[in-house]
Amino acid sequence: MIADIVGSRGLPDREAAQRAIEHAVARVQGDLADATRPLTPTVGDELQGIYPDLGSAMCGILLLRLALPDEVDCRFGVGVGDIGTIASDTVGAIAEGPGWWAAREAIDTTHRMQRRTVPGARTWVSASADTGEQTREAVRIANAGLLARDQLVSAMSARARRLAYGRCLGTTQRALAVAEGITQSAVSQLLGTSGASAIVEGFRALRSGS
Repeated sequence: MIADIVGSRGLPDREAAQRAIEHAVARVQGDLADATRPLTPTVGDELQGIYPDLGSAMCGILLLRLALPDEVDCRFGVGVGDIGTIASDTVGAIAEGPGWWAAREAIDTTHRMQRRTVPGARTWVSASADTGEQTREAVRIANAGLLARDQLVSAMSARARRLAYGRCLGTTQRALAVAEGITQSAVSQLLGTSGASAIVEGFRALRSGS
């Protein structure tokens, strides 16, 4: 997986944004613990990580987007394919392979869609050329769902994202209401009107197949 920060050059406090992202990554890894290698800063505004399968990557991305504050957002490119390393006399090993190339292609696609036809797009998946038709079909289905999911999350308020995050992890509406200082009926209403309930059910469907 490759991630970068949306509008990083225009952020008023780039260091604070970086800290917010790293805090969110650590929180998601603590709650989900699915990443083989959690997203790690590489250079500039980019992060890279590895997940064992597409479903886990999609769940991790969702929780990370829900965990980020209003002023910080990320794009994600997910590559499905083999990965490995090549030797380096300087750093020991460099990540390489078709999976990484596919991830680079995927995040470039996310950039293009966001600029042109789908402003709310934040995630795309690409399969490497050596994957089978069944994998490529799964990627096509995932992308169709991700476009709708991203649109909903991009339009959510910070509170709706907090509630969705909590419900994804199984926190009760009553507990969320106490944490937010609102009524349980208000929690239920916001989950419904924001589309968060659908997001949560989608998350649970992905987790049931992990």
